[in-house]
Amino acid sequence: MDGVWSEESKLARWLDVELAALEAWAELGAVPAGAVAEIRERAEPPSAERVAELERETQHDLAAFVDAVAEQVGPAGRWIHHGLTSSDVVDTALSLQVRDAGELLLAGLERAQEAVVGRAQRHRDDVCIGRTHGVHAEPTTFGLKLAGWAFELDRARTRLTRALETMRVGKLSGAVGTYAATDPELERLACERLGLEPDPVSTQIVQRDRHAELLAALALVAASLERFALEIRHLARTEVAEVAEPFGKGQKGSSAMPHKRNPVVAERICGLARVVRANALVGLENVALWHERDISHSSAERVVIPDSFLALDYMLERFGWLVEGLDVRPERMRRNLESGHGLFFSQRLLLALVESGLPRGEAYRLVQRHALRAHEEEQDFRELVRADEEIAGRVDLDSIFDLGWYTRHIDAVFERLGELARKEDAVHA
Repeated sequence: MDGVWSEESKLARWLDVELAALEAWAELGAVPAGAVAEIRERAEPPSAERVAELERETQHDLAAFVDAVAEQVGPAGRWIHHGLTSSDVVDTALSLQVRDAGELLLAGLERAQEAVVGRAQRHRDDVCIGRTHGVHAEPTTFGLKLAGWAFELDRARTRLTRALETMRVGKLSGAVGTYAATDPELERLACERLGLEPDPVSTQIVQRDRHAELLAALALVAASLERFALEIRHLARTEVAEVAEPFGKGQKGSSAMPHKRNPVVAERICGLARVVRANALVGLENVALWHERDISHSSAERVVIPDSFLALDYMLERFGWLVEGLDVRPERMRRNLESGHGLFFSQRLLLALVESGLPRGEAYRLVQRHALRAHEEEQDFRELVRADEEIAGRVDLDSIFDLGWYTRHIDAVFERLGELARKEDAVHA
């Protein structure tokens, strides 16, 4: 990923655009084909050092680049950048860089999704307590939790693919988008060579709603990874201890406390998500520019677009590593579930009492009375209920206090998860 966003890669993509434009000009008969062939043979991406040297004089990076290329090819160099404005090259080349970087991110998302699907299937029947507001709610399974992550990653891939397609445009429409010094056919031919679509209407630039959509899509991927990492962090707390990050031989969790085994990778993912999310705001700020354009967007997006791709690429790699090596502790999950004194059976009992003919308000009052006592006095909710003849005489408590009742329908979710995995296999077949 760092190679895609290196200065050398940027200059190479600028040259790709310049050469595509020259070949299109030659096809249209506006530039001598011999000159274009000579330029194609002799021109190479100039060094970043040479461009920087020229820029100190020109105070214009694209102009310095054009001069650096032209000096390589002799008299034919006068045709380089013919009819173009800087943003024709910069924006079109940026679309090429985004395409390359996007392919890497999509591959990273695929690897992360495969890791999550594998762990979800492995832990589909490992029962744990579900929590709402951080408080014990009802049983679920760890695999079901991960299945939700898999589908969220699939939605992330769909959003990112759509945003990347929106960015797959180039423009060679000239100074204010009127083709006064270029030609719509030039734009079509050059974009075709580059694997892009012409922007239907551009000003001096490709409009920045496209880039804002891209940064928003990246931020949503980061937000999902943060959600997953935050869950791992909560489950890794000492009081919970249902999972732990991989911990290598010789690793140290703290410089001061040898016992520490901190969820540092998950915390790193959460921290970087803030960066990617903040960058999306910059993308939105870049949409509104003066008239046909100003340059206020340029300096900002030279930071936020590469940084967002680089951060997210790293986050995806670390998340995949984290999921594959996650230390999952089903026995601790069961202990935590039982530590709630059976309170999670409260809704099941409420429903049974209502089905027996008791008004809901009265049923709720009966169940809540025992639930509050079990919580406050740390007594077993089931035993308190069994001792209440008003409840025990109405319902079959043995069937009500059946843990399997809560997970009896999860096969439906895992059938969908299997369909998702098969869909991905078909794509790559």
